[in-house]
Amino acid sequence: MKAQKMAGHLIRRLNQVSTHTFAKQLQEAGFDLTPVQFAAMDAIASNPGIDQAGVAAKIAYDRATIGGVIDRLEHKAYVARSISKRDRRAREVRLTPKGQAVFDAVLPHVTALQDDILQALDDSERASFLALARKALGEGAFE
Repeated sequence: MKAQKMAGHLIRRLNQVSTHTFAKQLQEAGFDLTPVQFAAMDAIASNPGIDQAGVAAKIAYDRATIGGVIDRLEHKAYVARSISKRDRRAREVRLTPKGQAVFDAVLPHVTALQDDILQALDDSERASFLALARKALGEGAFE
């Protein structure tokens, strides 16, 4: 089968491995977060007061569906939204104290599971893979 050797197929499979590893390890650690929710929390933690469109842009997520992600984080009391003073149409997002505590507790687990996602690669290969993935995405190799 030729498709199994194509980049798109391999990227899809690697995404499956990544998502499964993330979900399994965070569930085992007692956390209820998806990779997208974690990415949104990371963007918000790094940019307090960012608007929802900004969160979507930072994590390369669809602007039309980021509201649902933020809704679920707000329901868990991890984020709070407020109307922007600069643009009344925009909703600014901040981590709540509970959200910051959860983010701080989850971050070491997410950092550690990165090795599990690429477990078949040695350290040099991992560094090369990450540099090539950033390049393929059009991002700087050393950001």
